[in-house]
Amino acid sequence: MRAVSLLALSLLAACGPLVQIGGNSPSPDALYTLSATSPAAVPVGQVPVNLADAVTVQVPTVPGALQTLRIPVSVSETSFQYVKGTQWAEQPNRLFQRLLTDTLVDAGIAVVDPRTAGVGGKRVLSGQLVAFGVDVRGNAPKVQVRYDATLSTPAGLRQRRFEREAALSRVDGAEAAVALNMAANQVAADVAAWVGRSSG
Repeated sequence: MRAVSLLALSLLAACGPLVQIGGNSPSPDALYTLSATSPAAVPVGQVPVNLADAVTVQVPTVPGALQTLRIPVSVSETSFQYVKGTQWAEQPNRLFQRLLTDTLVDAGIAVVDPRTAGVGGKRVLSGQLVAFGVDVRGNAPKVQVRYDATLSTPAGLRQRRFEREAALSRVDGAEAAVALNMAANQVAADVAAWVGRSSG
């Protein structure tokens, strides 16, 4: 089982207050990424490619709060901050796209990238990564991952919302990254099961 990958530049310092929006941000204490935790059902490179069932996974669109390398924290219905001293290695929608791809392949679903293969799959998975951060508006902090998926097939469009949460004991960069990785993997597994049922 592959745990969340940490690209640590130094040891994560004790978290203080959340960083405010705007201004000069300090250098991050660590960079984080997402890692698939499901075991591969079919080794990569050995998935038979049938373009009728193959999927092309597009980079999800994101709202403004997620157009950043930082981890957003919802503090009210109309405002948010960011976890101090913590960043993703890439923007979360690109990390999530790769996680979706890895999870689909692990589930035995052929994924075709038209940029490298020169041809796309007959099915296209797109959508919006609506939530990918920390929420402290309730009684206890938690992370939320919400993906509004659209699957385009020769038979038409199918849409579905996928959402998972995970509890946090504190708002801390390392803990938030692990919890987000876990919730994102659960969403990706749900999406893979849905795509698998939509084949044929």
